[in-house]
Amino acid sequence: MINASQIRAARAVLGLTGQELADKCEISLKTLRRYEAQEGVPVGNTKVLIAIKSFFESAGIEFTGDPLKNPGVTLNLKD
Repeated sequence: MINASQIRAARAVLGLTGQELADKCEISLKTLRRYEAQEGVPVGNTKVLIAIKSFFESAGIEFTGDPLKNPGVTLNLKD
C-alpha cells in the first residue's frame, strides 16, 4: 500500500491540485484531504487507496521503499 506522504509527494511531482487528483480518481476533495492529512498508511476505504495508487502508477509514478519506514516516489518519464 502507499502512505499519506507518498500521496502528497506524487501529487506534487505531477503538479496536480487536490481537486484535479480527486477528479481523476473519482473521489471527493474532502476524502483526499482526509487521507493526505494522516500519518503513515491512511485509514479508510481500501478501494479509494487503490484508485489513487492506480492513477499515479498510470501517470508514471513508482512507489519506492517501505511505506511505513522509508517511503518514496519516483517519476518514470515516458519516451
